[in-house]
Formats: sequence, structure tokens, C-alpha cells
Amino acid sequence: MGTIVVIGGGELIDLETLEMDREVVKLTQKANPKALFIPTASSDAPGYCDTFNKVYGEILGCETSHLLLVSQTYTHEEIAELIISADLIYVGGGNTRKMLEIWKNTGVDALLKEAYNSGTILAGLSAGSICWFEYGHSDSEAFDDQGNWQYIKLEAMGILPGIHCPHYNEDIRVEDFSRMVKDGGLLGIAVDNNCAIIYKDNEYKVMSTREEAKAYRVMDSEQGVVVTQIEEHPSYRPLHEVYGGGDQ
Repeated sequence: MGTIVVIGGGELIDLETLEMDREVVKLTQKANPKALFIPTASSDAPGYCDTFNKVYGEILGCETSHLLLVSQTYTHEEIAELIISADLIYVGGGNTRKMLEIWKNTGVDALLKEAYNSGTILAGLSAGSICWFEYGHSDSEAFDDQGNWQYIKLEAMGILPGIHCPHYNEDIRVEDFSRMVKDGGLLGIAVDNNCAIIYKDNEYKVMSTREEAKAYRVMDSEQGVVVTQIEEHPSYRPLHEVYGGGDQ
């Protein structure tokens, strides 16, 4: 068991998720933790790396580093050293499908699972929140075709059970995610922008930076798809309250 912070969305550069980012750092229980940024989904966008350095480095006091799988070449040993030595790992947003393909080809997916099991704090936003679940509600096709595209069900790493939808309050995601849950028979975990769920061992906690930002459980039933808010509490709650049977 380990800890994963699932952030539904928000602009890191505008400090919209700073409260969640601060919690990610706090979870390491270290004053100056080593924070590794993996921006694969954005093709290692330099500006994104600079923003991570500003927020997690200058503001939150971490020793930051980057794993640049698109723009640089590493040996497997070099990748493993970066991941193993980190106290927290933050995965950025972008093209989830492309990111997961690169991770599989480089062995990063397996190394991240090892990091989870060893107690490294894992976190991420959008593509960086989808990746931890069994499946995700993804806009990856939009990166290939800016015109006629649809949301897709994307197989992810499977550390967390169910199918996840970030940016739940954007576009047509509410309706489309309900359709996907109904068709797939999976329990859905939907998170608005500026909201996060912290999965910690067999417990969870919801936190948000806007009153209207929330997290939801989305399930199919005989009466149709049922959407239930996952309530925000000041302390951690048993995870079976969300999954209804201790799936994790």
C-alpha cells in the first residue's frame, strides 16, 4: 500500500492547486524532499518544467529534478535511480495515451509501481491522475485530430481500482463519463478542477481549493447511472466508503 494524490485539474502556474501541492510535500514528512517531475504527457515542455521548479522548488522547498523521456535518452539504470531516489513523484498533464506508451517502452510504469509499494508519494494532474487507475476517461485523441475527436476509454496502470475522469466539470465530460461507466461496468471516480482525492493506504481524503469543486463516485445501477458526491472531511475516511466493498 502507498499514497497517491489524484488532482482533477487546475493551473499549476497560477497556483490554483497550491493547497494540494503543499499537501503532497507534507505527506513526505520531510522538510526538503526530493521531488521528481515527469512531464512525458506534455512532451517535456520546458515551461512546464520551469513552473514545477518554481512551485515545488522555490515555493514549497523541494529539491527538484526532471525525468525527460521525450527529449533525452537515459539508460534503464539512470531512470531507476531518478525514480528510486525521489521522495515524491509528480506526473504532469497532456497526452495520456502517448505518455503510457512511452512509459511501457522504457519500463517506467513498472518502476512507478515499485515506488508506490516502497512508500514514495505519487501525485499528478489530468494525465497524471488518470495513469494510476485501471482505466481513464481521456481526451488523447484531441492531440492527434483537433477537429473530429471523441473521449476514449484508456487502459492505465491499475494501481487504483476503477475508471477515472479528471476535469469532470469541463466540456461534456459529465454526460460522456456516465455513458462510459454504463457501457463498461466499472466504478467511476470523477474529480473536478481544483479538487483532489488523497489515497493513503486503505483510507482517503477529499480536498479542494474552490467551494464548488468536488469529487464523485459514478456507478451503473438498475435505475441507471448514479452520481454520488464523495464528501470532503477534515480527516481520512475508510476507503471502502467509496468502493463499497473494500476493493483496495
